[in-house]
Order: sequence, then C-alpha cells, then structure tokens
Amino acid sequence: MKIKKFTENKSDLMEILLIGDEDERMIAKYLDKSTIFAVYEQENLISACAVMKIDNETVEIKNIATFQAYQNKGYASILLDFVCKTYKKDFKFIILGTGENRHTLSFYKKRGFVETHRIKNFFINNYSHPIFEDGKQLTDMIYLKKSL
Repeated sequence: MKIKKFTENKSDLMEILLIGDEDERMIAKYLDKSTIFAVYEQENLISACAVMKIDNETVEIKNIATFQAYQNKGYASILLDFVCKTYKKDFKFIILGTGENRHTLSFYKKRGFVETHRIKNFFINNYSHPIFEDGKQLTDMIYLKKSL
C-alpha cells in the first residue's frame, strides 16, 4: 500500500471523488484549492481524500471516499490517520462536513471528531437533486472538528 499526494491533475481522480460528493459542480468549487491524498494497492486506486486550508490554524476535509469493493477494510481510517499526522505539524484543527448518516458520524466520532454545528438545509439548498444515504434524504450539513 502507498499514499500519493496530488497537487496537479486532480481532476483525474473525479471518479472516486464523486463517491464522496456526487455533484461534480460542488467538487469543482474546492478541487483547485485542495491537496488530494490517494491510497493505492499496487497500481489500483482504493481511497482518496481532498484537504483544503481554511486559515492558519485549520484545514478541512472536503471529500473522503473509498471504492465500494474496498469499503470497511480500513483504508479510509489509514488515510484519515495519515492526513491528520501530515497536517498536525502546521495546523491545530481539522474539520469536515457530512450528512446525517449514523454510520458516517460514528466513523468520525470514533476517531476523535466532535460535532460543532450544523448548516440547516445545506444539501437541499446546494445540490440540484436530492441526496440520499442509507435510504434517508440528507438535509443539514453536520460539521465536526478534531484537535491535531
């Protein structure tokens, strides 16, 4: 397994980024400003994470995704740990926003993230179509934060 850093040609990773954020227009808003870290097994792309600097203390995970065949095998955890260690040198906090999905929220909370606030109706107001996870329509964006 290896982790590659992408600062150029990031649109080459669009297929996997669309797993974590299914609207290419929304991805385009942060893609140029983000660094992407991608996990590979041999030459196979497994998981990717887009991270963007917010200010001198904080970075934000804008997208983290794993191809379905590799989900629940620890790749996202390894990638998240790598990202946290990488940014710990220069930043105090890492934040992220996600929908109200019990499994996803549990994943982040087990790794030290705590809920800070919600943006009401984010998914309704910012996406051209309804977004569903686990059979439930996402409405609010839930922000989580972790001290690095």
